[in-house]
Amino acid sequence: MSIEKLQPFLATNYENFPKGRTIGAVVLRTTQSETIFRTEGTGEPMCSEYVQAGITDTDTISRLVMTKRKQVAPERRKGREFLRVHELLYLDPKGNSICSLNTNAPCEMCIDCFLYGFAAGGEGAQKSRVWTEDAFSVLPSTELIGDRTINAIFETGTMRDEEGKASTALNTSEYIKPGVHFLDIVTFKDLTTDELRYALGNILLTTRYGAVSSRVGRMENQILGLFGGIAELPSSLELVQGIHDQLSVEKREHPLNADALVAVTQAVISNWTNKRGISMQLSKTELDDLIADVDHHLSPDEQATFLKRLDESYESMRKVKAESKKKGKGKKQEA
Repeated sequence: MSIEKLQPFLATNYENFPKGRTIGAVVLRTTQSETIFRTEGTGEPMCSEYVQAGITDTDTISRLVMTKRKQVAPERRKGREFLRVHELLYLDPKGNSICSLNTNAPCEMCIDCFLYGFAAGGEGAQKSRVWTEDAFSVLPSTELIGDRTINAIFETGTMRDEEGKASTALNTSEYIKPGVHFLDIVTFKDLTTDELRYALGNILLTTRYGAVSSRVGRMENQILGLFGGIAELPSSLELVQGIHDQLSVEKREHPLNADALVAVTQAVISNWTNKRGISMQLSKTELDDLIADVDHHLSPDEQATFLKRLDESYESMRKVKAESKKKGKGKKQEA
């Protein structure tokens, strides 16, 4: 199985200290509906950065940016949905509430805390072992953004109330068009086999990103490459710049042909095993087998068994934490 080929870069069990085992994934994220990525409220422009167009093409262009937080937050929430269903989220250290994001009260005991980390409000800290970076659009932002006028309709179905007064709730907002491609590199550090399945499953099963995700923000994620080594892969920016150089000028327009993009991406990443610290790449067949393995473990029939097994793998560390807390309390009382 392909998962066995990755064993040299996977941990046998959870450890507190990093040992340089690295697995890198190349992820293609494609918008399937209007999507909004911005850092402020309504009316603010889309997230973008001026960067060099390619590695050899030194022109400067503006590219859309899907920031790392816009990626990892929905994916963590997807995983936590499954943990909540199977009652695998724990009480915070003070015993006041069940572990939840953005509450400054992580439980420090669940799969999500061990894998994605925690800091705020807790009695300790855990660095995330799923490393993300900004994902960049392949094409310039000027081709990928549209404007949408938003209005508020009264229950009469018109923009006038019962007294005939016109609604003043009009607003124009930017959005990212459907069919926009973002390339992303995700790095997994010292993960166990089941942790890798869990993290990849969160990426593959998450379908909504950005603002107003109950209305827009539909996205499809594809894993185009998986590498093992002792160092990170080239950056997302370097990847899209390499793709830009290999795309012919006439193909650099929206909507970009997805098959052509995948072919060019595969060509760009095919020589990455020659780079320092990157040892191997899964073949297409091996990658398909791995994704099938992930789908199997997160299927409704297998999900409970899989998550319980992963949860139990941290039990020894929970006991260590519990003992350290007891000793800490004892020292405090003696003082």
